[in-house]
Amino acid sequence: MRKLLLLLTVISVGLLFIARLFYLQVYNKEAYSLYEDNAIRKEYHYPKRGYVYDRNGKLLVANQPSYDVMVIPREVEPLDTLEFCNLLKITKEDFKRIYEKAYRYSPRLSSVFVPQLSKKDYAVLQEKMRKFDGFYIQKRSLRDYQTTIGANVLGDIGEVNRRNIEKDQYYKMGDLIGKQGVELSYEKVLRGVKGIKFIQKDRFNKNIGPYKEGKFDTLPQPGKDIKITIDSELQQYGELLMTNKRGGIVAIDPSNGEILALVSAPSYNPNILVGRGRSKNFTRLFRDTIAKPLFDRGLQAQYPPGSPFKVINALIALQEGVANTNDKVSCRMGYYYRNRKLTGCHHHKSPVDMNSGISQSCNAYFVNIYRRIIDKYDDAGDAMNKWASHAKSFGLGNFLGYDLQIGRPGRIPDGDYYDRSYGDNRWGSTYNVSNAIGQGEVEATPIQLANMVAAIGNRGYYYTPHIIKSIEGDTIPSKYTTPKYTTIDKQHFEPIIEGMFDVYNDGTASTLRIPGIDICGKTGTAENFVKIDSVKTQLTDHSIFVAFAPKDNPKIAIAVFVENGYWGSRFAGRMASLMIEKYIKREITRTDMEDWILTHSLENEYAKPYSGEPFKINGETTLQLVEKVKAPQDDSFNNSNQ
Repeated sequence: MRKLLLLLTVISVGLLFIARLFYLQVYNKEAYSLYEDNAIRKEYHYPKRGYVYDRNGKLLVANQPSYDVMVIPREVEPLDTLEFCNLLKITKEDFKRIYEKAYRYSPRLSSVFVPQLSKKDYAVLQEKMRKFDGFYIQKRSLRDYQTTIGANVLGDIGEVNRRNIEKDQYYKMGDLIGKQGVELSYEKVLRGVKGIKFIQKDRFNKNIGPYKEGKFDTLPQPGKDIKITIDSELQQYGELLMTNKRGGIVAIDPSNGEILALVSAPSYNPNILVGRGRSKNFTRLFRDTIAKPLFDRGLQAQYPPGSPFKVINALIALQEGVANTNDKVSCRMGYYYRNRKLTGCHHHKSPVDMNSGISQSCNAYFVNIYRRIIDKYDDAGDAMNKWASHAKSFGLGNFLGYDLQIGRPGRIPDGDYYDRSYGDNRWGSTYNVSNAIGQGEVEATPIQLANMVAAIGNRGYYYTPHIIKSIEGDTIPSKYTTPKYTTIDKQHFEPIIEGMFDVYNDGTASTLRIPGIDICGKTGTAENFVKIDSVKTQLTDHSIFVAFAPKDNPKIAIAVFVENGYWGSRFAGRMASLMIEKYIKREITRTDMEDWILTHSLENEYAKPYSGEPFKINGETTLQLVEKVKAPQDDSFNNSNQ
């Protein structure tokens, strides 16, 4: 009986092995099993990466040939290391380090040993590769930027990391992937699909030819070309205006949400992140913690929006029915509460109504209507929630959902925010009047401000800003072609637009008019604080400007933010007007403004925190102003906010 049981066990195990072998050899014909076969070498062929064009069809990004030295560690035979290192222009220490890294990755799979050889180096090495078993040359392409602008928009490509490989099985060690900008956002569209050849090896590990006559080989599928919404001429002009300045410029087409320009300053030439110098140059840019050239100020910088935010408060006041266009408010160079001055203001005629409040940028007027909004409700928290809901409907305080991978949400405080700060029912409208003039807790990114003014120009709706205009053989997502509506009724926009139009006619931007173009705008000045030696210190104010043009059926909406730019019309206002003229007329007639911008630098302002040179704001020294910022609910601002 025991002999019979043993015999049955042997027969059963044998049948299982036979069944498994039969399945693997007869039924399982999927190509993926070849990847596990050690007797077959996999040779990848990389596709042509898709080209990138601007909105007018100008080629911005093409390809150039590149040659990688690949290694399969298990197949490496003893070699003349010194000769090999000299050919690759690396040291023996480099050789050892790279080889060990490749071996840890996989002793039997290929990986990049030295990437991106030049044509000259490739020509020399190719003749001697037969001497170095386990190494071979793989051809692929690198990016060839046909422009020196738009580095933050175009992005770059670099070698994948382990996280990329774990996230997407498509990538292998040494593959290239989009790292920033359009290259990252549209990686799967641009990259194409790799081709592969399976090569049979003999028992001596030598190649003997295609596996099964190439039956399972595939050809590479080229990436798709894309057209982006950027106007390269406008982008180049914006970067020129931002020379020796820091900040961001964002221009949008209000009729469809297409981003016309996305300027971040300072910037860099995208070509420096191509080739074997990429790592060194990227490290240099990354370590510049003062100018921060890798920090996209148009998408990532959160600033106090300043006076441009006043128009949002005016719209909310009209929607909530707490103010009308004829209400007048007196201004005594600021707003007073119980004989205490909560805000300052600059000199202008008084009293002011809504139109002149906008055109003259009166702080007292907007604090007054802001308090009416909050005081309308018995519970200040409920009032703040209502106020915040209106503001957020313009795309403020949230990620906008655009198709670039970086950004910040900005901040629109609600009732819970102040309950956490002061306690439930322990605060009121006087605690946060800075919100009335775009200071205090309110923060926005330049792209949010551009989107906000686009919604105003459209009389109450906007399209999600986006960078993609078209994809070869495909359509763009519907979320970019579907309008989003604000909570403000359409009829309330006309008086606000008239006020913004008068900013150019007889208001704070009257010297910035462009002949033949009706522009609606709003100047802004935002206070600027940093910590120097642990002391909160006020620096030179930021310069802000938002605008759209023409007044009816606008073609461009723009936000300009210049760090330490003094006041709204000084730098940002000039730049916005010039950008609008450049886009609409394709030429510049206000050469006086252009010359002024190009000959005035702010580098001295940016050096002051490190040089020790004192700041002067409204005629006072920095030290005199420090004490004024210690009670944020009352005195967190004291500038003209023009």
